[in-house]
Amino acid sequence: MTQPAIDHRNADQIAYWNGPGGRHWTDRQQLQDVVLAPVSKILIERATVKAGEAIIDVGCGCGATSFDLLKQVGATGRVTGIDISEPMLGRARELAPANAPVEFVLADATVYPFAPESADMLFSRFGVMFFAQPTDSFANMRKALRPGGRLAFACWRTPRDNPWMMLGLQEAYKFVPKLPEVKPDDPGPFSFASEERVRGILGDAGFSDIKMERADLSLDIATGRGLEAAIETVLAIGPASRALDNQPPDKIEAATQAIRTMLAAHQKGDTVPLGGSIWIVTAANSR
Repeated sequence: MTQPAIDHRNADQIAYWNGPGGRHWTDRQQLQDVVLAPVSKILIERATVKAGEAIIDVGCGCGATSFDLLKQVGATGRVTGIDISEPMLGRARELAPANAPVEFVLADATVYPFAPESADMLFSRFGVMFFAQPTDSFANMRKALRPGGRLAFACWRTPRDNPWMMLGLQEAYKFVPKLPEVKPDDPGPFSFASEERVRGILGDAGFSDIKMERADLSLDIATGRGLEAAIETVLAIGPASRALDNQPPDKIEAATQAIRTMLAAHQKGDTVPLGGSIWIVTAANSR
């Protein structure tokens, strides 16, 4: 497959999502879709997608949100999923319904030449926090919106507001070195935690009527399959998995036992619900 043009400032993230990040998510696609289903539900409700609309799903990954959007736009609408991860898009194409009005594009949304004024909405579930220069990225994506077009996305709030990701990391740090320090504005899952920053980025990119709604959720990292499944989630996805990557086996085992003890305290039957907190962000094309 021909590699797309990229913004070199996004190179590190592109390498990660075509390497271990993309592989881990693709391997766990079905389970991660279950974990994040509460996020998809509330985001699609707030996006108020209409039948017949053309939607661009930014950072669509393995396609779960694209397929959810497809149900909303119906046969007269169209969904275009865009992502830089070749393995994740490969899974999305495998899962796509035959002859459905959905396509998946391997591209860097910072520089991709979107057809001008071709879409009614830009939509994203956790796909917009990884741009090195997000104002440039949103300004380029906004070109795709028709006059009166909309933006709707979900992003994580602060690490302390998301114990479902951070509790496992805290246990891992008892046995392995800490990950390199990440500044609040560096690309990553928490780079849009600041309401002031998000409003500034979108305003500078040409959006108006910016609204941000906090939503606190309970996410079952066990996906209804018990404690060991929850441990598997922590070890496969997120910051704890990165911290434990390539560590000595004895350190990984000790950290795993500590994570097991921590998660057992949160277990409720076959579920292990942990708190998550997001921003639901909506805005309008200022044109």
